[in-house]
Amino acid sequence: MPGLGKTTLANKVYGDPLVKSHFHIRSWCCFSRAYTKHSLLVQMLCNIDCGNSAGYLRRDEDYMADRLRKLLKGNRYLIVLDDVWDIRGWDLLKLSLPDDCNGSRILLTSRLQELPLQIKLDSEPHHLRPLTDNESCELLQKKLFAKEDCPPILSNVLLHAAKNCKGLPLTVVLVAGILATTEQDCWEEVVKHLTSSIYVDNEYCMKTIELSYNNLPDYLKPCLLYFGAFQEDQEIPIRRLLWIWISEGFVQKTEGKSLEDVADDYLMDLVRRSLVMATQQRSLGGIKACRIHDLVHEFCVAKAKEESFLQILHVDNLLTFTGPCNLHRLSIHPTMTMGLTKSRLFSPNLRCLLFCGDSHTQLDKNSFKFLLSKVLRVLDFWNNSYPTSYFPREVVFLVHLRYLRIGRFAGDIPSAIANLSRLETFVVEARVEDYVLPNTIWNIETLRHLVTSLPACGFIFPMDNLEGSPDLKHLDTLSLAIDPYSQSAQKILSKLQSTRRLTIATYESYRAIKSGGNHGEILMLNYMSRLESLKISGMSGDEFEFSLNLNLKKLTLSYNYWPWSKISAIGRKLPNLVVLKLCRRSVREEEWEMAEGEFCNLRFLKLSGLYIRRWTASSDNFSCLEKLVLEFCEELEEVPPCLGESVTLKMIELKRCSESAVNSVEQILQEQREWGNKDLKSVIIRSPQKGSQSREEFHSIRLV
Repeated sequence: MPGLGKTTLANKVYGDPLVKSHFHIRSWCCFSRAYTKHSLLVQMLCNIDCGNSAGYLRRDEDYMADRLRKLLKGNRYLIVLDDVWDIRGWDLLKLSLPDDCNGSRILLTSRLQELPLQIKLDSEPHHLRPLTDNESCELLQKKLFAKEDCPPILSNVLLHAAKNCKGLPLTVVLVAGILATTEQDCWEEVVKHLTSSIYVDNEYCMKTIELSYNNLPDYLKPCLLYFGAFQEDQEIPIRRLLWIWISEGFVQKTEGKSLEDVADDYLMDLVRRSLVMATQQRSLGGIKACRIHDLVHEFCVAKAKEESFLQILHVDNLLTFTGPCNLHRLSIHPTMTMGLTKSRLFSPNLRCLLFCGDSHTQLDKNSFKFLLSKVLRVLDFWNNSYPTSYFPREVVFLVHLRYLRIGRFAGDIPSAIANLSRLETFVVEARVEDYVLPNTIWNIETLRHLVTSLPACGFIFPMDNLEGSPDLKHLDTLSLAIDPYSQSAQKILSKLQSTRRLTIATYESYRAIKSGGNHGEILMLNYMSRLESLKISGMSGDEFEFSLNLNLKKLTLSYNYWPWSKISAIGRKLPNLVVLKLCRRSVREEEWEMAEGEFCNLRFLKLSGLYIRRWTASSDNFSCLEKLVLEFCEELEEVPPCLGESVTLKMIELKRCSESAVNSVEQILQEQREWGNKDLKSVIIRSPQKGSQSREEFHSIRLV
């Protein structure tokens, strides 16, 4: 039965710190009623080898199946296969899951009670039971009052509501979402209405979801229905979702707030109502990715179609679709067939066209042109069904376009892109070479987000006639490629003073030659008063410096090969820095000696893929630190013992570091416990020891 909490329980196990520490590799794979072997393998590999996620989308199934088997071989792993619908899904993956008799586990959830016996005859699946009335009431009170006590006057009202949830946790949290947005003196009336409305024809959760939807303010209803455009169980990046909402005009202007902040408020309202679930968190709070329950997705798809809000089609249904031609939004989902397909679907009022998921089927060029309505505001064909050898010229005639997300292509961006005078968001898949922008880019003054999918790839702005070009005053998020030694680099940055999130990479040509230019340059970023987040990639060498804005809150470095002295200088100059990520060869030296006054307000610190051997610090450096993440620092001898004195520390994560570093962290944890910090959490994932596999039985656990 859906709504019993199978996925929630599996997620609790998957995310438990002790479970994380026990397994070398973990991966979560969501099935849906329409899946492909390719999509399943991409999910699993992207979880395990996230640095190569973009490349896996374009790999064939045989390569990925072999790659997955090799990654798992010899490691103790935990694989979650969530919401499996048939034996075929298991058969597609089982040969890529090696049995090394080392304690690896496969946890499978399914609504189908007979499925475990088809996979393994002697299996004993764990069947979840419905909640009792008291358990339902307890969950309802927890969702509404957290740790506070329920007012006695409301106890009977909540018990009555809980009884009518029939023991389904999903129904309980949805009812809590309705009550949480209602005045308490109206709860009794609301519960009476719920009692008479929820259980019509034994539809259980679906009626509750409909009541939750009807209870939404009008401006939130299209935001929720938009989730139906994405695939079932798909994890959705928050920024992508919010930028689409804004481009569609769903987000209302609010005085004193940016549109992104208002859109984020909308999302959090849906989360509080238990209609949307957060799946990934940012470094210091905030949601990075989300999804909805498959029953909520089913409701959104049906309601969107009923209200002519959205139509969903699979690629191979485009040629045979005989539905209405007045579609407003169309989401095209992948299919298991391969090759070219044709379509003559034309909807002149189409405002949004999304290609979701990864598909081996491609639309022929004429079919793609046919789909492009002249009133399109949103066009997303990332893992597209159209072969993008070059920038598709048809797009530049879509003068109402506000959101454009496209897969990588050869060549440069045409000057005719200036026809898109309303364009707000332009997202491109990263490639080896940077993307060269035309001079006309300065004329799109509505641009808010100009980004690529990876920090090592960016946009090269035109150098000529900079003084006579208008500034991009609304540009909030930018992936920029520059020559740090060029005088023009400074001039370009001076025209981007409104940017809040900036990624800087060097020209691909500069990375190749690393010569020429004016050494000793200082790249001035201090006048970018709104800059909060900065990523710098590929700027190796000691010859240039950065003058950074004091308001900078987050800094991420990779492939820079800087000395630790430059990192320490940053720590002294940026008093408001709270997040620092030093990733993948960002520093070249083995010893980091932190001095007094460096990074005093840092709350999140991550060291990943560094050749650091010795690290010394004082408690002054960690007076505000809440989370420390160390990954693949295999030469690190010891984590600074002074962390044991930190009163703010909440989490330490250690992955594939030396055994001596692990021992030092365990000593820190012991000292913290002695100081009374019982809430400190830790995840320690040791490197697998070759040749020392234990003879534990390999088996799967199934939740039905």
